[in-house]
Parts: sequence; structure tokens; C-alpha cells
Amino acid sequence: MLPAMPHDARERFLAAPRIGVLGVTDPRSGDRAPLVVPVWYGYEPGGEIVVETGRETVKARLLRAAGRFSLCVQDERRPYRYVSVEGPVTSIEDPIDPAVREALAQRYLDPGEARDYLAATSDQLKDDIAFRMRPQRWRTADFAAFAADFADAGAGTGAEAGSDAG
Repeated sequence: MLPAMPHDARERFLAAPRIGVLGVTDPRSGDRAPLVVPVWYGYEPGGEIVVETGRETVKARLLRAAGRFSLCVQDERRPYRYVSVEGPVTSIEDPIDPAVREALAQRYLDPGEARDYLAATSDQLKDDIAFRMRPQRWRTADFAAFAADFADAGAGTGAEAGSDAG
């Protein structure tokens, strides 16, 4: 069983500025896997997830049709951690509120970069929309405790890391 995160830890982890991987059902043909794409997202503990995309993108069409999506966020540094959430789309802001777009840019970029990015992409305001999702199901893992137990167990055996048995 994976070592799960406590409620408060998973909320803080999801609220940190990490790249998320959005997954949504793709029924365009019978042999397609879900659409899975990296995204910027916004989240405050206890709130909704917000993602921005172009109104006419494949992602937007699939999100509208499915009415729900999942988002997986990870920390690829050791010890590894992740939070995965899934839930219904609760609203679509069309067009996106400029304040939401600005908050996303400021979440992921330095202040000067955010200002320059928003200025350079200001025409997207008329084409971008925001999807909001209420997390309904959570899956989490925090391997810190597992890694500590593993390291303690290995320290007592005198075994060297990376050695082959036999």
C-alpha cells in the first residue's frame, strides 16, 4: 500500500506551484487513450482547481463533453510525492476573467516574466476560457516515511547500495 498524505499535507502540496498533468476521456474513436497534457493550474486549499485553455482546442471540447477531468501533480525529487484528484467540472468561464489569467501567470513566472508574458499574449483573453473542477476523489503518495524505513532497514544489514546479490 502506498504511504498516503494527510489531508492538510495534500491540500498544501496541490496548492504549491507545480505543473499538473490533466487527463480527460477522449471518445473520438474506440482505440484512443485519455488525452493527457501538462497544464498550469490554480488551487487554494479547500477550493476548486482552475485550468485555462483555448475555447476551440481539443482539450476544451473534450472537457465540455466529459464534464469531468483528473489532474496529477508530482514532485520528482526524492523522496517522491504526488497528488491526483478527479472531479466534475463545476463551471466554465467564457471568456476567462483577466484576473484569473494574471493569477496563473504570476503563480508560475517571476513578476517581470509574468508581466511580459501577459503583455505578449494579451490577444488570448478573447479566445481563452477557464474550467473549474471540485476535487471529488483524491489519490496521494508520500514516500518520505517509506524511504526512511527502507534506509533504516538497509543500514542494519551492512549491504551496500547498488550491490548485486550472487
